[in-house]
This record gives sequence, structure tokens and C-alpha cells, in this order.
Amino acid sequence: MSELVTGEAVALELRPAKLPSRVLAVLLDLVVAFTAYLLVTVALTIASASLDEAAQMALSIASFLLVLVGAPIAVETLTHGRSLGKMAVGLRVVRDDGGPIRFRHALVRGGIGMIEILMTFGVIACIASLVSARGRRLGDVFAGTLVVRERVPAAPAGFVPPPPPWLAGRFATLDLSAVPDSLWLAIRQYLTRMRQLDPQVGQGMALRLAADVAERTGAPAPQGVPPAAYLAAVLQERQVREMRRAVASGAAAGGTQAGGRPGVPVAGMPVPGAPVPGVPGYAPTPAPASVPGQGAASPAEESSTGFAPPA
Repeated sequence: MSELVTGEAVALELRPAKLPSRVLAVLLDLVVAFTAYLLVTVALTIASASLDEAAQMALSIASFLLVLVGAPIAVETLTHGRSLGKMAVGLRVVRDDGGPIRFRHALVRGGIGMIEILMTFGVIACIASLVSARGRRLGDVFAGTLVVRERVPAAPAGFVPPPPPWLAGRFATLDLSAVPDSLWLAIRQYLTRMRQLDPQVGQGMALRLAADVAERTGAPAPQGVPPAAYLAAVLQERQVREMRRAVASGAAAGGTQAGGRPGVPVAGMPVPGAPVPGVPGYAPTPAPASVPGQGAASPAEESSTGFAPPA
């Protein structure tokens, strides 16, 4: 599941940078780097006027490598992928799995960048970025990195759509104890963003998550139930159980403090095991007389829950 969580996190959270923004960031970095290189060159020329021509040439090559290659590598390493140009444009270099880069990543990117950017005036880098599906240049491919956007439009808070009414209470007896927290997190991330995904990509992710849940619960997903609706119903069942446990603990504590016997419900407290009103996203609905696949559900169900009823 770690691979799935990592992959989903990258796919859902990170947005690859477009070529124009990357070009602008590189141009800003080059302007700063060449300005610093000219200042260093002038200073070295004045300081090494008494040296012979071979020594001056060695100092010139060393300053070129240090300022135009070594300095960008050091900046990206210390800032975890944010050069001056990337800071201005709102970009960052990350690993393929979404983590921060280290020195070896910056070293590979900087070494190959000297060839594909400085020596070819960016022609190779632009061609590689256009060919790559995620806009990666050769340095990113060999380093295992990706340039992503940090400044994205603020999105509304994630909303987990409730399952359709015809799935109410369908998984009340399902054993969810073996489902890890990482899988619950992946399910919640998928449900909050499923409408933003490509339909084919979203369907594939739902199938994988549903298969993981079925494997850990030991019960396959019911026939005729869409994977996304199945995930929403299972996630809601877990939330309801957690709320019932919290209410039961509060009722036991309240009964003991009031002088009553532990386990005896206090007036005004819900009875453990009964439907819990007020649970976020939980609306107890009596199961319909017809089973999935028989009878037509109203279009309002799909608009209110986000899931289409089975045909």
C-alpha cells in the first residue's frame, strides 16, 4: 500500500510545471548567475594581473565552474529545490515520489544542465521537456526529479461525498480492523478529488483501492456496486463506528460521574449500537425495498451524493 499512497500523493497533490514557467525560472537564474560571474571575473582579473597566462586561464575556468555550476547546485541543495528563479516563479524541484531533493539530485541536475542548457543554449532541455509527459528535461530524468508548481489556486476544503442511500447499512457487519490507516487516507484523498480526475484514471484508482479493501476485509466488493460508491460506504461505516465508540466511552464516563452504574446510558446520551444522529456526512436512511439493479433511483440521488445508481 505504500507504493499506492506515494503514487496517489504525487498524482493528486503535485502539479508538474509547464515549459514557459520553467524557461522563465531558468532565465532568471542565468541572469543572476552571469551577473555574479562577471563580477567575479573582473575581481579575479584585477587580482591576478601579475600572474602568468596559464594561471589566469585556470582561475577563469575555476570561477566558471564554481559560479555557473557549483553555486546553482549548492542553492538547490540548501533550499531543497528552490533556486532564485524558481522562488520568483513559484516552482520547486522534488523527487519522483514527492520528497525533497538532496545533494546527489542537485549534482546530477546541475552536471547535465551544464550540457543541455549552457552549452546548447537550452535547445536540448526544451526538446526533452516537450517530449516528456511531465515536462522533465534530461537532468530530471537521470536524477529522478520533477519540477512542480507550488503556487496553485486555493481549492475548497476537501468534502467526502456520502454514499448513495441504497447502500445505507450494507456493510454494518464488515470487519474493518485489518484496514491500515494509510489505506483509509488514500481512500479519503481519492473521494475528495475524484471529480477532478480524468474518468479513466479515477476508475482505475477506485478499482485498486476497492481491491485493497476487499483483500484486507476478506469480503469481496458486492456485485453491481460501483467501486467509488463502495469506498464511500465503507469509509462512512468506519466513521460511524468511531463515533459510536466515542459516544459509548462518553456515556460510560458520564454515568460513573453521575453516580450511576458503568454501561448504563445517561439521559440524553445515544444508546451504543443505535444510529448516531449528527455524525458528519452520516444521514441514516432506511434501506429501499428493492435491491441494487432493481428499480430506478431518482436523479436527485446522484446529484446529492455524486454517485450514479447501478443500472
